[in-house]
Amino acid sequence: MVKNFEEISAKKLLRLREVLSSLEAICIAYSGGVDSTFLLRVSKDVLGENVLAVTATSPTYPHRELNEAIESAQKIGVRHLLISSNELDIPGFSENTTNRCYYCKHDLFQKLKAEAEKCGIKAIADGSNYDDTKDYRPGRKAAKELGVRSPLCEAGLTKNEIRYLSKELGLNTWNKPSLACLSSRIPYHEKITEEKLKQVEKAEGILRDMGFTQFRVRHHNDIARLEFIPDEMSLLKNAEIRLSIDSALKSLGFKYVTVDLKGYRTGSMNEVLEIYERRES
Repeated sequence: MVKNFEEISAKKLLRLREVLSSLEAICIAYSGGVDSTFLLRVSKDVLGENVLAVTATSPTYPHRELNEAIESAQKIGVRHLLISSNELDIPGFSENTTNRCYYCKHDLFQKLKAEAEKCGIKAIADGSNYDDTKDYRPGRKAAKELGVRSPLCEAGLTKNEIRYLSKELGLNTWNKPSLACLSSRIPYHEKITEEKLKQVEKAEGILRDMGFTQFRVRHHNDIARLEFIPDEMSLLKNAEIRLSIDSALKSLGFKYVTVDLKGYRTGSMNEVLEIYERRES
């Protein structure tokens, strides 16, 4: 079974290299996460100096992640451009509707196209993988409208395959926790503000410094709802750890700190939306 997984992953990597080889140059929307770092590395291997990584700094993007992205791009040895972006200024974004990501990605990809054109690059790409096609991703609509390609998806690469291949390539992001925009911590239709985003960023930074790896701090106004993976939820049996978390997060302005018994999972805000829609229908 393991050998079969390795063989399939290797074949998909060859397919990815074929996709990239068909391009003269590429501009990649680079977050520093598992997927975009893997795409950046393989693009560098295939296209050499004809690769441009662009990272948008914004209130929804943690500073810790930005620093790691800069470091990884330097190690790979590609041109890395930082551009300024504030999603809160984009009409329709801060209202936090279900297609919030569409507005964000549309604005981002337009900025990338402008930077790519300055460098004479025609191909714009993001790090979407094949698993992303199975989830609700409004941003993919924006990518399609603006002609942004998703080479990892085109090659059929899943998250697990990308992690495996990243490890084979010696990328230290191979086991990096999944990254998502800080706005995803706020329930749909609850207004997104810079204050809320900073609360979440600081709260997650505290948990990261305490040794937790894969988790989310969901912002429900006065309540911080914490999601942990099962292996790390057991750490909460320690009263000292529980009290430290409670005290630290309350110092950020939360009145209550709770733990979600279902644990960490992507798209948990979509669950609440689905329940609401069923009640309304």
